[in-house]
Amino acid sequence: MPVHRSGSIRPRAATAAVALLLAALSLTIPGSAQAVDTPARGSAHMGMGVLAHDGQDGTPVTGDATQTEGVDVASYQGNVAWSTLWSSGVKWAYTKATEGTYYTNPYFAQQYNGSYNVGMIRGAYHFATPDTTSGATQANYFVDHGGGWSKDGKTLPGALDIEWNPYGAACYGKTTSAMVTWIADFLNTYKARTGRDAVIYTATSWWTQCTGNYSGFASTHPLWIARYASEVGTLPAGWSYYTMWQYTSSGPTVGDHDKFNGALDRVVALANG
Repeated sequence: MPVHRSGSIRPRAATAAVALLLAALSLTIPGSAQAVDTPARGSAHMGMGVLAHDGQDGTPVTGDATQTEGVDVASYQGNVAWSTLWSSGVKWAYTKATEGTYYTNPYFAQQYNGSYNVGMIRGAYHFATPDTTSGATQANYFVDHGGGWSKDGKTLPGALDIEWNPYGAACYGKTTSAMVTWIADFLNTYKARTGRDAVIYTATSWWTQCTGNYSGFASTHPLWIARYASEVGTLPAGWSYYTMWQYTSSGPTVGDHDKFNGALDRVVALANG
């Protein structure tokens, strides 16, 4: 009769049991799910966190002659059908140029030049990552990779996309005062390089949480507000009106649609500075 010595099989069984237990735990530990859901660096875009944090509550009334339709695009939208958008009434556009100091949009040329070629007034935007490098460093990277400005009546000033961190803590691990300092560093550098005050794209809830609802940029920097609703709602402190409003991520042709708070001649005025 064969003899089974103590421990000859049980260690293997125990190892298998531990492996199964660890696998089960990995499905229930919150951190493991977050790791799976964290997007790849470079994939961020305007409004990426709006639905998750602010939700959606309708869309504005269409056909307002005092507002001008626009879109914002990034690499995930690929080659954009600009002629279709132009025919639908879209007259201005922003294209993501950069993120942090580690990413440039591979579709930038098609998107930025394509919108211009059909007649749109267009600009570029930078997705900020204040936890990676300084505001000045990122502003320089932006200007050096498509975020410049020229007074040709067709180029809008660059936009700073400052919103929820898709890769980690909402405020990038910064205090409200440190966040204000980082933003000021970016804006001051951008103006020194281009002669223009950059547009600030943000959401009121993020701005309130992460800057302490700072009002000091409102007098010089146009506001591009993100809110997916029938009304723009409360604006960040200091701004009595918005210049642009991203009102949906599910519009026709490309999802991200915007309203410029003025007729087309006001879009041209902003482009000309």
